[in-house]
Amino acid sequence: MEKKNKALKLGLPKGSLQESTLRLFKKAGYHITVSSRSYYPVFDDAEIESMLIRAQEMARYVEDGHLDCGLTGLDWVLEYNADVVEVAELKYAKEGFSPVRWVVAVPTDSKIRTLKDLQGKRIATELVGFTKRFLKSKGIKAEVDFSWGATEVKPPDLADAIVELTETGSSLRANNLRIVDTLIESTTRFIANKKAWQDKWKRQKMENVVLLLKGALSAEEKVGLKMNVPEKAFKKVLSLLSAMHSPTVSSLSDSGWYAIDVVIDERVVRDIIPKLKSAGASGIVEYQLNKVIP
Repeated sequence: MEKKNKALKLGLPKGSLQESTLRLFKKAGYHITVSSRSYYPVFDDAEIESMLIRAQEMARYVEDGHLDCGLTGLDWVLEYNADVVEVAELKYAKEGFSPVRWVVAVPTDSKIRTLKDLQGKRIATELVGFTKRFLKSKGIKAEVDFSWGATEVKPPDLADAIVELTETGSSLRANNLRIVDTLIESTTRFIANKKAWQDKWKRQKMENVVLLLKGALSAEEKVGLKMNVPEKAFKKVLSLLSAMHSPTVSSLSDSGWYAIDVVIDERVVRDIIPKLKSAGASGIVEYQLNKVIP
C-alpha cells in the first residue's frame, strides 16, 4: 500500500479575519483556492491540509487535536482558556495592523461611567467567559449574558452595557454608544496543538509557515528605495538614511557615482523623498516588497 504523504492540518479563520488572512498567505507565497461551497481551501502546498473554522472555535479544535495549528485572536484563546502553544503573534486584523479591543460600552446618556458602576448590572457579550473572569478579578458582581449577535442594539432595553469588539469605535458611535473602558487588546496568534508541536516534522513545517507570514507582515509597512547619488552628495544622503537600516551601497560604472538601496518604513517615504532629491539623489525609485525576513 502506498504510504500517505505527511500533512499539516491548518485552521484558517472564517468570517471577519478570512479575507485579510488569505491575502497574507498569498503575499507569503501560498496560492489558496477557496470554493464558495467548501470549507476546505486547497493550498498549492501538498503538505498542508486546511479547513475554514470560525475564529471563536479555533482554539478548542487546536487544543483537542482536530487541527494541528490555526490562526485566531488572543481573545478567543483566553475565552476558552485553551491549552495550546502560542507559536507567534501576527499583528493584523480585519481592517489594518492595530490590535482590536474588547470594550465596555453603554448608551451615551447612561449613568455608568466606570467599571465599578457595572455592579449589579446586566451585560451582553459574546465574550462571556473572559468577561466574567475579568469582572470577578475586579470584585464586580454583574449578570453576563451571551449575545448571539447585534449586540450594539441591546442597550438599554435588553442590557445595561455590552462588551463588544471594536477596531475603530465607529460602529459603537453609530449606535449612540460610548466606551467606558477596555477589557483586553487582542491580536491574531498562530497557535499549535501541544502534541503536534512536539512532532519534529510538523513543528518545522509550522515554523516555516510562520517565518513567511511574519516576513509578509513586515513587508506590509515597508518599501524599498533605490537611487543614484553623486560622490559630492553621498555623505548628506547617507546621513538622511542613517536612522534606517544600513543601506546597500555600490559603485556605478560612471566614475564618482553610487547606487544606494534601502528598506524603510512606508510612512516616512513622503517626507524623505523630497529631502533626498534636494540633497542630490536622482533616479529615485520606490518599490513594493513581498516579504522582509530579518
